[in-house]
This record gives sequence, structure tokens and C-alpha cells, in this order.
Amino acid sequence: MQEDLILRKLKLKKTFQPIHCDKGDELYPNGIFEFNITKILAWIVANKDKFHPKEVEVKSVRSGFSTNLDDNTIKNADILMPIILAEISPGLFNVIDGHHRLEKSYRDGIIKIPAYKLLAEQHIMFLTSVRAYKEYVQYWNNKVKDRIKDLKKHHAM
Repeated sequence: MQEDLILRKLKLKKTFQPIHCDKGDELYPNGIFEFNITKILAWIVANKDKFHPKEVEVKSVRSGFSTNLDDNTIKNADILMPIILAEISPGLFNVIDGHHRLEKSYRDGIIKIPAYKLLAEQHIMFLTSVRAYKEYVQYWNNKVKDRIKDLKKHHAM
């Protein structure tokens, strides 16, 4: 059952429209993949019945300290506000919003913090370009193929 969730492929939709970016929107770039955080947060608020923050371990989602984080912002971060984790590879989630909150939690010795976990099918609609969308679908489906190969190899042993 868990493996079925991980091995799902994405379908390229010819009608995909990148999310509109308004002046002042917070964007999260990850290579060519740029997500509109402002629109993601508004979508979560508008769909509160579908999204409930889950507790995640700080050490499991923190990938090390980023020198790009401002110490003053870290000190003032509201650690009660959930961070956002996006499934960037089948079954693998990365922080796309809440780095300051995560770092404050780590420094304060907090074990768990609230997080929204978005599946690829949920956050893909917040990409800011068609090119990024097409590349993401291809990237994702290649990761699924690799996972299937690994599983077949493992079962053959």
C-alpha cells in the first residue's frame, strides 16, 4: 500500500497554466522549480478541512544550517505556525517554507514542530512556469522508474 503511493506517475497536462505571481508574493526557488509560497498558503487556508498539520521531528526535516538565514528573523520566528514540506521525489519531502521556524526550533531544542505535507500532485500546480512543470513531471516519472528498477532488482535477489 505505501509502495503504491510512492510509485505513482504524474501525467503531463497540456492545459497546465503556471500559477500567477503577484507583486510581493513569496517564491521558493529550487533549481528551475519555483513554487509560489503565498498562493500555497492561501490554498491551504481555503481548504482547511483537507489540511491538518502533522507533527514532524525537527532533526528529520532539517538538512543542516543555511548561511542564508537571518539571525534576527530566526529569533522572531513563530514556531507554532506550520512549516510546509513538499514531496519533491516519490516519498521524499523537503522544506519549502519555514526554514527560519525550523532553525529556531532546532536551536531551542524543540523535538517536533507542526508541518503541512503536500504531495506532488498538490504542490505541482503552484509552479511558476510551464518549463518547470514539464521538467518536474519528467523528473518525477524518472524517479518512479528508478524506484521500480530498484524494487525489481531487490526482489530478484
